Amino acid sequence: MFHTSPRTFPNSPVRFTSFFRRTLAAFSLAIIAATAAHAQQQVLKVTTIPEEAATEQIRKFGPLTRYLERTLGMKVEFTPVNDYPAAVEALVNKQVDVAWFGGFTHVQAQLRSGGKIIPIAQREEDTQFRSVFITQVGSGIKALPDLKGKQVSFGSQSSTSGHLMPRSFLLQAKLDPDKDFKRVAYSGAHDATIASVVSGRVDAAALDITVWRKFVEEKRVDTAKVDVFFTTPPFFNYNWSVHADMPAALRERITKALLDLSMATPEGKEILTLNRATRYIATRAENYRDLEAAGRSAGLIK
Repeated sequence: MFHTSPRTFPNSPVRFTSFFRRTLAAFSLAIIAATAAHAQQQVLKVTTIPEEAATEQIRKFGPLTRYLERTLGMKVEFTPVNDYPAAVEALVNKQVDVAWFGGFTHVQAQLRSGGKIIPIAQREEDTQFRSVFITQVGSGIKALPDLKGKQVSFGSQSSTSGHLMPRSFLLQAKLDPDKDFKRVAYSGAHDATIASVVSGRVDAAALDITVWRKFVEEKRVDTAKVDVFFTTPPFFNYNWSVHADMPAALRERITKALLDLSMATPEGKEILTLNRATRYIATRAENYRDLEAAGRSAGLIK
């Protein structure tokens, strides 16, 4: 009698089932490997408004970048931009995933994106932020009205603490910078603003109070020669923002990583101190509505 076996006919049902299982297993392993490789290659891109020189930005955010990389389990790249509008466009166009904005640049990004920008965390200090006006000691400038007819510098035109809010408070004091000052200058960054007063290129200037305090603490400015003559009332300011198209799970992981930073750990203390913070807290878009109103009142938002 002639006998056959599954091995004799490769197209038999038994042989085909075995072949199909092996193929399916191999295909599944390929998918798993490809998914793992994609996860390993995924990069979180971060940028910030250039409130200080690029070298200082890199120094400040280097430890935070490494912390996020370890905490999130993915590569994190920090890329400085040339100016404030570039930071806005980078997040709006999803060229970066996370951006450190001033309150006003956050508002600009919201408007530019049609409401697609989500603020996730801010420093506790940003709930009661202030700007300072500085001048050379002995200049005769002791109050805002004394700025009439003077040369005054702001930071970037898109800066909250270096332009929008100082301009807003000047307007409340019945001073229109474009009409009442001899000259209005824009330094582009807070450290450059301080330098413009120290050098005498302008009579007075407005800037971020935390940058001023850092310069004083590090003895990078002599308060016997240049000092504060006016401090503004408080307002909401900086935050970390993401695009609404970011997966919610990733957004939540990034938020948690920021909120978990603590002055009680060496790593947390280094990161928070570099970022002039005591801790990060959750924030929301509603906190910045007054800044939008101020921007419209000051004619900076059309």
